[in-house]
Amino acid sequence: MAMPPSQGAGEPAEPWQWSESVWRTHVERVRAGRSLAPERWPGGAKAAVALSFDADHESIPLRDRQTGPGRLSQGEYGARVAVPKIMRLLERRSIPATFFVPAVMALLRPDEARGYVEAGHEVGIHGWIHERNTVLSPDTERELAHRSADTLERICGKRPVGIRTPSWEFGEHTLEISAELGLRYDSSLMADDEPYEIVADGRPTGMVEIPVEWIRDDAPYFPRHPGTAAGPGVTPRDVGRLWRDEFDGAYAQGGLFQLTLHPHVIGHRSRLVVLEELLDYVHDRGDVWYATHADIADHVARDAGLTWKPPR
Repeated sequence: MAMPPSQGAGEPAEPWQWSESVWRTHVERVRAGRSLAPERWPGGAKAAVALSFDADHESIPLRDRQTGPGRLSQGEYGARVAVPKIMRLLERRSIPATFFVPAVMALLRPDEARGYVEAGHEVGIHGWIHERNTVLSPDTERELAHRSADTLERICGKRPVGIRTPSWEFGEHTLEISAELGLRYDSSLMADDEPYEIVADGRPTGMVEIPVEWIRDDAPYFPRHPGTAAGPGVTPRDVGRLWRDEFDGAYAQGGLFQLTLHPHVIGHRSRLVVLEELLDYVHDRGDVWYATHADIADHVARDAGLTWKPPR
């Protein structure tokens, strides 16, 4: 992929002073290509539902060098208390999900990571220690991505086929690194409601994007520590109503309802009940296809005739 023009001596540094070639190149670097919304979902389902859980646990405070027991205990709750609740919930309802796992967390709790796969769920890449890709050198980002994929494969017995970048930070080299890894899909970008093909510098890549959105993420709504308080008056059931509206829209349009959750956030009692009520609501509507993100990517790629290099 072409790199954006460098800021040379004659190129102003401030964005409002950039030449058209500079800002156009940045905009076109990674874009949404054709929609991959399929003609139909498997079994003739009216909509698809893809649940995902980012099993961050202690990785975020570790990344930020916040090594005090208090912050780490919040992440420990996710693994110790929330994950077992979530796994029982998914088992009762026979719902497959995707767990995006920082490799350090898989090393810390290999039985948990293996347990996801053994229960029929997918494990995807979510960085090494929830690092921020946009501040890394290309070589460092590449090394951590390859190390993460190798670690998850060794622990889980299955090579990951998808990635969700930590904090959804997508750097200048993230897409080419994902292609090097032979990944089928990304789930970090936000250019559509439905899956789409990623375009790089104006060229289709064959890689599927399963888009995320902060609206369909639990983290912005629920405070986890001082300084990240939710908006005034936001309660778990307020969020539940919003997510039901998102599902209703996907259902009416025959589309995809994708949800991003975090065990240490959603797993508390007053919040997990909202997820259960949402799943009750989805079940009562009926005629939906529950799928992992890999299943969604496979289906829309086949429907659109996309090809990709399979993981080694």
